[in-house]
Amino acid sequence: MRSGNGWFYPIVGFISCLAFLYISFGDLWISVHGQIKLTFVERNGTQFLVDGKPFYFNGWNSYWMMDHAVDEYNRHKIRAMLLAGSKMGLTVCRTWAFSDGGYNALQISPGRFNEKVFRALDFVIAESGRYGIRLVLCLVNNLQAYGGKTQYVKWAWEEGVALSSSNDSFFYDTSIRRYFKNYVKAVLTRKNTLTGVEYRNDPTILAWELINEPRCMTDKSGDTLQSWIEEMSGFVKLIDQKHLLTVGLEGFYGPTSPKRFVVNPEVWAADFGTDFIRNSKIPKVDFASVHIYPDHWTQNPDFEHKLKFVFKWMFSHIEDGDKELNKPILFTEFGFSTLNKDFSHSKRERLYKLILDVIYRSAQRNKSGAGSLVWQFLVDGMEDFNDDFGFIPWTRPSTYRLFTDHSCRLAKLQGALPSQMYHLRKLCTLT
Repeated sequence: MRSGNGWFYPIVGFISCLAFLYISFGDLWISVHGQIKLTFVERNGTQFLVDGKPFYFNGWNSYWMMDHAVDEYNRHKIRAMLLAGSKMGLTVCRTWAFSDGGYNALQISPGRFNEKVFRALDFVIAESGRYGIRLVLCLVNNLQAYGGKTQYVKWAWEEGVALSSSNDSFFYDTSIRRYFKNYVKAVLTRKNTLTGVEYRNDPTILAWELINEPRCMTDKSGDTLQSWIEEMSGFVKLIDQKHLLTVGLEGFYGPTSPKRFVVNPEVWAADFGTDFIRNSKIPKVDFASVHIYPDHWTQNPDFEHKLKFVFKWMFSHIEDGDKELNKPILFTEFGFSTLNKDFSHSKRERLYKLILDVIYRSAQRNKSGAGSLVWQFLVDGMEDFNDDFGFIPWTRPSTYRLFTDHSCRLAKLQGALPSQMYHLRKLCTLT
């Protein structure tokens, strides 16, 4: 039996500890445990819908999340990124659901998977759902980073079944097509070890993206890539009828479109074997994707010229969504490189503001421009994953404010999602 104030100090200490934990992690607790369950995003003509209401959104890219989640000691960075996105009122993140061959490969060889890496993807999806963030998951890379189509061709060559050593044989080699289909089936039917839900049944996933920035340089007619998209989109929908699907295009107009002469950044853009309208018209493709990199795509050094190009580029594709495709247009990447000789943060912010303003005007008019995903966000301690476009959003208050203001005005226009309400009350006054 304690005498006097023997119990007093331990109790005060315990209460103080609880108070500290709440102050430090209160937002985390509320965002994880207080959010409304997510529902599937649907499409009605040119608009995305959530619970039957139009859904225009503000989001970002963090391609690195699965790779970073492989090691337990790094997982706090994924949580930090998702919490930061949630606090900014963002609702969608695009990230990689592939890593083929090499270090931390999800697919070690055709049809052979690293369970540890699959569990990392499980974690990314489960945590995103808890923070109210929906995901666009990309299934393979046209580029060599994280394996990509180069790795598939290499596997076929090593097994003695390749038709060609060309990277573009990824699109037409029957053995490689089979490899990719097996991969797609494995991912879509994966049962998440943390939630118990198969990926194809998880509303945290907004959409599947077939391939990041496809190009087929060996067939400028576009027929090879068109055939591949038709086959793979049909295969995905055979397995998963609940999720939306996009191709992953950059948005270049090809040989069947007269816009290639007046909208493409330069003449070379029509020679990549892609054809924006033709590719996006495929019935199993639910929405079209477009990228925006004016500083990489045009040799004209004038910044004002770049801004004019971006406006024309966005307007043209939104017009396509409304008049040609009857589908939403999602600007899945946009950025401005720090390697530009005339780079300044103020110029980058002007570009961002223009893009966000076009999306807002589209939302005001119920047009097909459905959202934008900036490339790319990181958190502290991730310098190795950065490129000349990435940044930590809260390190520049003016840039941070651009995105939070955009979240607020979209929420005021269409109503905030239940998963946004807690943080939006701090960001903006909702009517």
